[in-house]
Amino acid sequence: MKKNNDLKLAVLIDADNIPYSNIKGMLDEIAKFGIPTIKRIYGDWTKPTVSGWKPALLEHAITPIQQYSYTSGKNATDSAMIIDAMDVLHSEKVDGFCLISSDSDFTRLAIRLRESGMLVIGMGQKKTPNPFIVACDKFIYIEIIGVAEKNIEKKNEPAKNSLPETNQADPIDKKLINLIKITIDDLADDDGWAFLAEVGSLLIKKRPDFDPRNYGFLKLTPLIKSLQKYFEVDERNVENKHIKHIYVKIRN
Repeated sequence: MKKNNDLKLAVLIDADNIPYSNIKGMLDEIAKFGIPTIKRIYGDWTKPTVSGWKPALLEHAITPIQQYSYTSGKNATDSAMIIDAMDVLHSEKVDGFCLISSDSDFTRLAIRLRESGMLVIGMGQKKTPNPFIVACDKFIYIEIIGVAEKNIEKKNEPAKNSLPETNQADPIDKKLINLIKITIDDLADDDGWAFLAEVGSLLIKKRPDFDPRNYGFLKLTPLIKSLQKYFEVDERNVENKHIKHIYVKIRN
């Protein structure tokens, strides 16, 4: 079985619905999941609205796919991207897909790719409709990419202080706390303790857009530690190894 970072990924980008300003951050994010062996972007390159993408394509070796808008008001890019995705799927050259768009029209495509055993990572803006988000194995908001990494030297501090005022981190509400509690309960041993890494994995399965960076934290551990009113944390030494396993428990 391949390790996650050995997975071959097809990266398909909808130029009509994604800003080009943070393409490097997007590709760096994708590299955490695997190797982007196919990188294609779809749009009508005769339009000035996508001209900003052109320098980024050369810098990051992304292949532009020309798709004319045959009818005014209709998005022909979606169809071209979907057809290409199915061709790539049947070529059996990749292990997963990264669909970069904020358009719900790709919901059925994400479902179909997952039905075929593909890993599907979605990436888009916070305005992305929920059906597309939940159709993916993992969904990442573009707005958080790179923000937390700027605070990597402050691993246990919230990263939200560095966010622009118009793009604040989401508040930690009762809905999130209850989701974490239920997930811990699903995995807890007889004493109520759950391995935090497993908690994180199950949270993403339940809610593909879950990411500590949405709430201003680089990792799940500092997010949980900030909620000490609700959770206990236990750092356990691993025998003969210089690492610790983090366990979490619902506070009584």
